[in-house]
Amino acid sequence: MNIREITKIELEELLDLYGSLHEHDEPLPPKEVVNQVWTNIQSNSGILCFGLYDQGSLVSSCTLVVIPNLTRGCRSYGVIENVVTHTNYRGLGYGKKVLDHALRHAWKNNCYKVVLTTSRLTEDIFKFYESVGFSRYEKQAFIAKPKST
Repeated sequence: MNIREITKIELEELLDLYGSLHEHDEPLPPKEVVNQVWTNIQSNSGILCFGLYDQGSLVSSCTLVVIPNLTRGCRSYGVIENVVTHTNYRGLGYGKKVLDHALRHAWKNNCYKVVLTTSRLTEDIFKFYESVGFSRYEKQAFIAKPKST
């Protein structure tokens, strides 16, 4: 098992893994659009897609975005999104390991906090994130989405 940044040529593996993220997700746009988004992600030094590999297969990942900041002594903050472990590998500690890796990277890069939201509102999920070091009582999150047209 190893954890590292997902490389440019591993997009298809990541997209396959994302099939375990949301039961009902929007369809992907044309391949050239997906490739351009992936190129943009890969070329931005503040966006890191970490993957956990078991016997060479990508089985868990998360994305850390490190955002420069003018408050908190000019310390950056991090946002973690798209935390996913393949359904066949859940319960083995892989999600916790990839999140630990992302948090260590954030602390090494002088982030004063890391924020994570989840749409899975179950006590088990809350306890999972708390076991990694997140607090559900620290702040209140609000989500805005565009109105349907």
